[in-house]
Amino acid sequence: MPELRKDPIVDRWVIIAQERGKRPADFASPTVNSQAGFCPFCLGNESKTPQEILALRPNGSGPNESGWSLRVVPNKYPALTIEGGIDRVGEGMYDKMNGIGAHEVIIEGSCHEVALEELPERAVQETLWAFQQRIIDLKRDPRFRYILVFKNHGEAAGATLEHTHSQLVALPIVPELVLEELDGARRHYEYKERCIYCDIIAQERGDGRRVVMENHDFIAVCPYAPRFPFETWILPKYHSAHFEHDSTEALAGAANILKDVLLKLRMVCNQPPYNFVLHNSTVQSKHSAYFHWHIEIMPKLTKLAGFEAGTGFHINPVSPEEAADILRACTVHP
Repeated sequence: MPELRKDPIVDRWVIIAQERGKRPADFASPTVNSQAGFCPFCLGNESKTPQEILALRPNGSGPNESGWSLRVVPNKYPALTIEGGIDRVGEGMYDKMNGIGAHEVIIEGSCHEVALEELPERAVQETLWAFQQRIIDLKRDPRFRYILVFKNHGEAAGATLEHTHSQLVALPIVPELVLEELDGARRHYEYKERCIYCDIIAQERGDGRRVVMENHDFIAVCPYAPRFPFETWILPKYHSAHFEHDSTEALAGAANILKDVLLKLRMVCNQPPYNFVLHNSTVQSKHSAYFHWHIEIMPKLTKLAGFEAGTGFHINPVSPEEAADILRACTVHP
């Protein structure tokens, strides 16, 4: 069973998942299925994945059969396991618990060659809907404290399969990075009685230099202090702490801007590998007044080296103003 272990110096938790690791040589060259090779996410290969949790089937086909446009399945090689109790224990001065959680894969489309940003806007909206449905379901489990949705696109971003997909991990703890965001947002609210993300949106719309694009309900900006070149955040322009509570109309707006931003990055940065993460409020829902859900898109255009690893500082060779200007000028629709 995986374990969660806590670093006693910086209070950082790590997952020890020996079942996912092999011998040292196995880390040297991770393989990505080529378009000519076998892919367990393609139509007709449903038996090669665990039993589906959720699916959209326009033609009314049966579960775990072909005919789907979107599928959600448990990860075949999960970082955390759904069965068992947390069992927090001390080991001398150290703390650990069982690696309990959920690890799921959202297969965003049935066509192997089509990336998320190339899917019809309706399909991107359905992907966001699937995120919502899985968060709503997993929040019912009292063992879970935080649910993260993320996407790895491209080998350099951690993807081990080409077929477009994203992932969801439900955790029995709130990650330190999320706690830092929550604490910063809380401090701002206690001082000014306003959401810091709402304040950022107002300032960026007034300034304009770091705005990539916006529609009726959403805005995409290159953040003021980006860690990575062309890092872009997507935020609702209305205050919302819980992604899973947003309406169908809101999802349509989110899908529209997510697709266009990813297309812009694809054109400007020559189809870069990228990660995106959905930062949402915690399962306990204590932060509604001051937290604001958002998507952070991080192209993998530079490598982290010793300075970054040793200090936590990021060196970004592209200013957010320049990045936003380039992305804003990129036209993705004729």
